[in-house]
Amino acid sequence: MTIPSKYDASQVEDKWYDYWMKNNYFHSTPDEREPYTIVIPPPNVTGVLHMGHMLNNTIQDVLIRRARLLGKNACWVPGTDHASIATEAKVVAKLKEQGITKNDLTREEFLQHAFDWKDEYGGKILEQLKKLGASCDWERTAFTMDPEMSESVIKVFVDLYNKGLIYRGYRMVNWDPEAKTTLSDEEVIHEERQGNLYYLQYKIEGSDDTLTIATTRPETIFGDTAICINPNDERFTHLKGKKAIVPLSNRVIPIIEDEYVDLEFGTGCLKVTPAHDENDKNLGDKHKLEVIDIFNDDASLNSFGLHYQGKDRFVVRKEIAKELEEKGILVKTEVHTNKVGTSERTKAVIEPRLSDQWFLKMKDLAQPAIDAVLGEDAEINLYPKKFENTYRHWMENVRDWNISRQLWWGQQIPAYFYGDGKEDFVVAENIDDALVLAKERTGKEDLKTTDLKQDEDALDTWFSSWLWPMSVFDGIRNPENEEIKYYYPTNDLVTGPDILFFWVARMIVAGYEYKDEKPFNNVYLTGLVRDKQRRKMSKSLGNSPDALKLIEDYGADGVRVGLLLSSAAGNDLMFEEDLCQQGKGFANKIWNAFRLIKGWEVDANLPQPETSKIGLEWYEAKFQKTLAEIEDHFSKYRLSDALMAIYKLINDDFSSWLLEIVKPAYQQPIDKKTFDAIIEVLENNLKVLHPFMPFLTEDIWQYIADRTPEEALIIAKYPVIKDFDSKIIEDFEFATGVVSGIRTIRKDKNISFKDAVELFVINNDKNSSEFDAVIQKLTNTSVINYVSEKIEGASFRVKSNEYFVPISIENIDVEAEIIKLEGELKRAEGFLFGITKKLSNERFVNNAPEQVLALERKKEADTLAKIETIKSSLNSLK
Repeated sequence: MTIPSKYDASQVEDKWYDYWMKNNYFHSTPDEREPYTIVIPPPNVTGVLHMGHMLNNTIQDVLIRRARLLGKNACWVPGTDHASIATEAKVVAKLKEQGITKNDLTREEFLQHAFDWKDEYGGKILEQLKKLGASCDWERTAFTMDPEMSESVIKVFVDLYNKGLIYRGYRMVNWDPEAKTTLSDEEVIHEERQGNLYYLQYKIEGSDDTLTIATTRPETIFGDTAICINPNDERFTHLKGKKAIVPLSNRVIPIIEDEYVDLEFGTGCLKVTPAHDENDKNLGDKHKLEVIDIFNDDASLNSFGLHYQGKDRFVVRKEIAKELEEKGILVKTEVHTNKVGTSERTKAVIEPRLSDQWFLKMKDLAQPAIDAVLGEDAEINLYPKKFENTYRHWMENVRDWNISRQLWWGQQIPAYFYGDGKEDFVVAENIDDALVLAKERTGKEDLKTTDLKQDEDALDTWFSSWLWPMSVFDGIRNPENEEIKYYYPTNDLVTGPDILFFWVARMIVAGYEYKDEKPFNNVYLTGLVRDKQRRKMSKSLGNSPDALKLIEDYGADGVRVGLLLSSAAGNDLMFEEDLCQQGKGFANKIWNAFRLIKGWEVDANLPQPETSKIGLEWYEAKFQKTLAEIEDHFSKYRLSDALMAIYKLINDDFSSWLLEIVKPAYQQPIDKKTFDAIIEVLENNLKVLHPFMPFLTEDIWQYIADRTPEEALIIAKYPVIKDFDSKIIEDFEFATGVVSGIRTIRKDKNISFKDAVELFVINNDKNSSEFDAVIQKLTNTSVINYVSEKIEGASFRVKSNEYFVPISIENIDVEAEIIKLEGELKRAEGFLFGITKKLSNERFVNNAPEQVLALERKKEADTLAKIETIKSSLNSLK
């Protein structure tokens, strides 16, 4: 086979990915081997590959490929999440372009459009992952809305409802007016924003008195149903038992007393709007106040908003402030900073809203999941451990989970209403089962399925994906099937810390509830990908590179190396494109080293030189030492450190040292024993590098020899850790110091490599002479003499040993040496001029501290001595 002169990733990647797919290396079925399982954090079906996905999936691929090499039955399950809010919004937008609104359609028609959209655009991200080299078991690709997945979700809902853990409640929820659905507390991001505090005057019924309240939301006055004062506040004793009049609407509302009111904040009077604030709702319940909801589901005002009906809440805020000011009701406005809840998905400002919703009781369910991570006999490890505190905080303060969403895209809640009352429903896996229950409940045997109406709401997306490690192996519907018993619990989960609660903690909860077992052993939490200014990468900032363009420019292996070199476990990584260039450069260096080896002529009759023998013994020890380090790094999920250890091994020890030691003389052959050993060394290097750079390593592996599909690198046997001789590594380190010293003298003195030099050693360290032949070969040293006295010539030290190289004028490129020395002389004389000028300045000499003067005088003396030495060297050359 002709080996190309350059490594071209674009020519190689598709070829080997197709080869791996054709030979079914990614597919796993249960057998007698130890399983190693990873489930992909399912990206949104709407998603495209970005830097976070690149990092996350590179790490997963490294782990899965390494497991394969270690002889495990590696199974990496891919798939996508239906992402109810994001996807429904995209489908609604697409329909709008066609002049269709969601309300024009039945649920079934809308879902057909959504599935059509998913078929056209969904799963694109999985195809893009193939470009990265992701070796997922594509035959197992799952989607959270697949029929069997949906069946599992419904089964779990019914089970939890029957256990009394799911209930329906009229509660204050987080309402996203853009997506027109509720959100769980965890989907709300609280941001500090600057706004205003508006001071409004309310009249007191039947008198000329007024009271002033401060509010950040003047538009909500239409929902006021009381004014509250603190009973201990002497300023307002005259208002007790009286009533106030709401501005503009002129409704009469009671003045109530409650110690909840903060005496210090605002005016000490609080307007109570139970429909639009959770604390106000609690006050309203306590004092049995009326509840007036003033908003439509898009946060425009309804008929309670009078002449503002139909206008958006923020438009009304500006307009009502102006009207209140004109009517003398707005006393003053102050700038005020407060925390505002926003939707994680749509970024819309959240509106607290009272609504009938479905909730899951979390407190008891959470306990096994707390013990699993934080207990004395913890079974699940978080990497890095610092995230345990975050996990503890969330799980110990867990609230009931609002699991219903006012959407159609998702699993429809399996509650069936048989009457008009809030409690007139049954929960069942299907309508036929529901009918049986409804007949039992009502005693009406003539009830038909057409008399039942299913709840319109869908379940929160996370209520589907929390079952992921079980549902992908059909462990909910068929809990004793062969696959769930073999692959569960999975081994490693790789994800971002931003979904530690949303997804990771909930999967742990579900695992203990439905398998009485952890869902995974280890959770590796990656950092966020940031730019070099430490900003989070995002489309809106325009600082996120096109992932596929990076692969095109630097090759998948180059990008994988670039990402991992910048990524320390759990810490945010500062991504720079230069690191991908470094990855590409590393690939080229390995390719060139391979071509160098394959270019050597082999002579089976030649004996193995001593230099090659000792060089190979040293490298075997160094390889084993590195192998042990790599193993340690992997055990602690320090993948960047593992890659760096391999990088140094191949880049420095193999390419820069070993190949130089064994390389035959110019146009001379190499002995077969050394050549075979070097090929074996190269193959072992490729095995440890393969998880990180799969395409390059497979390509070189296949060029080394004709291989059958059973001999492909992807399923080769990983090197075994053995004992190694640490003494030989220490001795070699010492030898490299000697080589560097001689090379420095050659460079400084302009001695050509083709001219041999002598070396004299005072061996104070009693260092082994085992590497002398290697030193001689790498430095073209004719002889190494061990002496007890110093020798005239250039010298250097390595530890306690002293080394001397006699300098003969015949060795030196005289012309080059004269040019170099004249340059040094000029620089030294310029430096001396500056010092002399400073020391001849009386003001400086009289005012400078003694130690400063002493330092300057020492510099002057040293420079004069250096000038004399340079002049002496120049005279000897002329």
